[in-house]
Amino acid sequence: MVDDVEGIPLLDVAHIELSRFNMAVKRVFDIVVGGLLCVVILPVVAVLGLLVKLDSPGPVFYRQARMGRGGRPFMIFKLRSMHVGADEQRMELADQNEYSGPMFKMKEDPRVTRVGDWLRRWSFDELPQILNVMKGDMSLVGPRPLWVDEAKQCRGWTQKRLDITPGITGLWQVLGRSDIPFEEMVKLDYMYVTGWSLSWDIKLLLQTVPAVVQKRGAY
Repeated sequence: MVDDVEGIPLLDVAHIELSRFNMAVKRVFDIVVGGLLCVVILPVVAVLGLLVKLDSPGPVFYRQARMGRGGRPFMIFKLRSMHVGADEQRMELADQNEYSGPMFKMKEDPRVTRVGDWLRRWSFDELPQILNVMKGDMSLVGPRPLWVDEAKQCRGWTQKRLDITPGITGLWQVLGRSDIPFEEMVKLDYMYVTGWSLSWDIKLLLQTVPAVVQKRGAY
């Protein structure tokens, strides 16, 4: 359970916000490191995109509205890991949701393609989000960007997660992803926002690689 931030009860640090200077530092870090990562990631995305295209009919990329900083929606980029029409089928599978809270997760989701299952296990479907980072919609590190409908269900102190740009990776991804309940996830987001530092971003980026290799909570 995540109950405090360095021993301080969560609700007692609700006034803490990132300064404009800190946000500028974070953005410069995203541009510099993100630009370097693009050199490696984009050729990999091209190869993976070919596998997606050969595996099932439909577009290579999947775009979806997510809630960004300040409650502003944006379109997230992912490699398509599900069959076309998967969003419409979500309601039909609602009673099989294996995740707590408003998010939907299934370990054996019938909508996932063969290549898509492999992409999701290794988080390769998330790689195109480097483009969202370069656009400024996302950060390399930050809270998980929720669906617009999911984000609207966050109330009170949980809305603090919207004070910072959502990220490709973060505490939720490093500590266990889908193995962490929704309530714990938003607490982790709150801890990140109220305790942000550049060194923490660097640490979480470095921890992302072993987390992906271990594939904890990835489905």
